[in-house]
Amino acid sequence: MIVGIPKEHKIHEDRVAITPAGVQALIAAGHRVLIETGAGLGSGISDETFRAAGAEIQTGYPQVYEESELILKVKEPLPQEYPLLREGQVLFTYLHLAREPELTNVLLKKKVVAIAYETVQLDSGILPLLMPMSEIAGRMAVQIGAHFLEKPCGGRGILLGGVPGVPAADVVIVGAGTVGANAARIAVGMGAQVTIIDRSTERLASLDDIYGNKIKTLISNQCNIERSVSYADLLIGAVLIAGAKTPKLVSEDFVKQMKTGAVIIDVAVDQGGSIETIDRLTTHSDPVYEKYGVIHYAVANMPGAVARTSSFTLTNATLPYVLELANKGFSQAVLDNRALARGVNIYKGIITCRAVGESLNLKYCELGRVLARQAG
Repeated sequence: MIVGIPKEHKIHEDRVAITPAGVQALIAAGHRVLIETGAGLGSGISDETFRAAGAEIQTGYPQVYEESELILKVKEPLPQEYPLLREGQVLFTYLHLAREPELTNVLLKKKVVAIAYETVQLDSGILPLLMPMSEIAGRMAVQIGAHFLEKPCGGRGILLGGVPGVPAADVVIVGAGTVGANAARIAVGMGAQVTIIDRSTERLASLDDIYGNKIKTLISNQCNIERSVSYADLLIGAVLIAGAKTPKLVSEDFVKQMKTGAVIIDVAVDQGGSIETIDRLTTHSDPVYEKYGVIHYAVANMPGAVARTSSFTLTNATLPYVLELANKGFSQAVLDNRALARGVNIYKGIITCRAVGESLNLKYCELGRVLARQAG
């Protein structure tokens, strides 16, 4: 199979969808790997390093799209890439289609086979390709929040961990999944006063076992969320429903009650976000805006700021699935791997992910039924 990796053209997106080790694995399995020139530079990987691993370096992304049967990316295609997509081509990347009606329509019309990293799901419910970026984003959220709490950045002028005689900052984390657990780890390590809210008593109990009285755990309901948000110096939205839009758990009225100079970071902003006042996306070059006196951080590709770490950990997670697709072809790969099959959002003009269909109010059909009809 011919596997193509175009350069990421999203603003300040320096990750790359494969590493030299990944290239070597694909080449060893008998496949060709085409990489757009400069694709790895943001992650500290030169064209020469990719070439030494066996990749063929292409001068532009149109050539990569034209020749490749399987396209690997980090983030969703941008409008300049839409015309290059073609029927039957497999696209494997983070898509977050629940908030992307335009891209969804393009993929449907082009009859692309679109597999989303974020909806590949094991029988246990674990999202193995979302998890590594969630770990990074959760850890980053606290250090970014600590930065924007500084007075020159518009914050309250609070040191996250405090000092003897002066209390530490209050960090409130809504969601105790991978993002929330990693945010809690860093916040506790920095000495903050941490409150974590989730609807799962099992998750809360697990964190309580780890941190004991270093954190406060609360069950998720409107009363607990409102009270906790009102005293938060740093509020981190860490809620995810696989493939679907994130529910708005923190209302505009709750945000109005926050302290002047408090900071909000919504890690789930690429799925719509759980905080009502996060009403637009920001970028690494212009990451925050102020509303009701509160600093809002709404960057959708947070791990892109630590591109090298992110690229290597992403390839570690995606490569086994990429090899299955390349070695077996799409149909056999999804028949053999239920987790991969759950990742298929669109198949040749049909939405096959229920969460995406319901979020966009579009018809959908389970992939198994679609493939069965095709075989028949």
